[in-house]
Amino acid sequence: MSRSVTAADPVAELALTGDLARPARLRVPDLLAWPQHQARVSFECATSGTRHHRFTGPLLHDVLHDARPGFDPARRKDRLRFLIALSGADGHHVLLSWAEIDPDFGQAPVLLAVSIDDTPLDRAGPQLVLPQDRCGARHISGINAIHLDGRYTSRT
Repeated sequence: MSRSVTAADPVAELALTGDLARPARLRVPDLLAWPQHQARVSFECATSGTRHHRFTGPLLHDVLHDARPGFDPARRKDRLRFLIALSGADGHHVLLSWAEIDPDFGQAPVLLAVSIDDTPLDRAGPQLVLPQDRCGARHISGINAIHLDGRYTSRT
């Protein structure tokens, strides 16, 4: 059963952690400080068909870049070893690589959406939006944690 959100409901917050000089706790209103981008997205859902939405929010790259990732400037292409783990309040998780969102590499316009179809996500929390995905499986609602990890090394 769904219920309407009231002013007494807590505002969702996400923890920005990991190999960052400036980790943070952010709410949807905080995400409005970055330039806002819009994306019209159509994705196929196996259970309910094609969905069409309009999302607005900052680029994930901009938010993480401002948190100052611990890239080592002495190591060539150091940023390519960084992984981004995102978690939603509903238990869904997704893993991205820094190279996917970096303007020098994949430059995927991944959003931390603050609204969907002009409806603010203040109480639900930001939504991860990958406009380039055909399937909506990586569109995670209620993002409550983003962890940047640069300790990844390949195993031999």
